[in-house]
Amino acid sequence: MTVTWTDTLDNVDWNELSDLYRKAPLGDKSPERLKTVFGNSMFRRFGYEDGVLVAAGRALADGLDCSYICDVAILPSHQGRGLGDALIAHLVECSRGHAKIILYSVPGKEGFYARYGFRRMTTAMAVFQDQDKATAQGYLAQE
Repeated sequence: MTVTWTDTLDNVDWNELSDLYRKAPLGDKSPERLKTVFGNSMFRRFGYEDGVLVAAGRALADGLDCSYICDVAILPSHQGRGLGDALIAHLVECSRGHAKIILYSVPGKEGFYARYGFRRMTTAMAVFQDQDKATAQGYLAQE
């Protein structure tokens, strides 16, 4: 398996990226939404194998204080092959120099990110568009 990595948005097929998130499974993210959020992110990374998108992720950063790593997705057929490691290592390295690097994980995947030094925050809070769904999926604590 040879994966080619790129940070450019020039050749991204936004429908293919949307499909990757559905398959990962990280939810239904429209191509238009993904184009906006990746376009507004300081750092991003895409992995292709034989021209097929197999990995993607991004970091929304301000250049000094905070970098937020998010939307990390690996095609299920390619999980367990080190692509997640390569993707996170790249985004963390790009984010170095920020006062803090933050991410939130799919419930149950916290151990993967702990290998990169991420620790649970005691004060993190969030407002989700669908609070009940986020609670049911394990992203928000039960009140």
